[in-house]
Amino acid sequence: MQPMIQIRQSPALIGMESGLGEYSIRQPRADLTIATERSELDIQHENPRVTIDQSKAWAAYTGGSVIEMNNRIYSGVREIFLRGIANRVEQGNRVASIHQPGSMIADVYGTDTEAGVLPEFRGPASFDNVDIDVQVSPLQVSYREGKLDIQARVNPPEVSYQRGKLNIYMRQYPSIEIIPPALDAMI
Repeated sequence: MQPMIQIRQSPALIGMESGLGEYSIRQPRADLTIATERSELDIQHENPRVTIDQSKAWAAYTGGSVIEMNNRIYSGVREIFLRGIANRVEQGNRVASIHQPGSMIADVYGTDTEAGVLPEFRGPASFDNVDIDVQVSPLQVSYREGKLDIQARVNPPEVSYQRGKLNIYMRQYPSIEIIPPALDAMI
């Protein structure tokens, strides 16, 4: 038999250990800016004006002002004067009728004891002597609509990545073993 050389070879083995990486995604809420402007309601009005004229009522109670009383008396004196003249004419006619029996002079002038009556110096009495006038001005209403302004700012997502671990190592180193033949056995 012939001697043989033995060669034994072991390959290199590389070991790898790896862990998964981690993603972290976070998105902050959107930023809102809200601005409002109030609406306005404006109402303008004037107070009602009430005018009460009770001069006719006072004229009926007291005669009114001196000028009004004098005017009524003055306008009534003419009528009283004309009535007085008519009364005197009638009395004169009765006195002139001496052909009738009786004492006409005594009848006419004996019964004439009535004093001269002044004309009515007061105004006429009526339920409608007080005038009330109410003036109401219309309301002036103005409305201004409010405003709403909304601004949104979207925040971008925040993405972070944590790498996983990677461990590379030699699990087995390569080796070559050469075994010579046994020489002793042949000798």
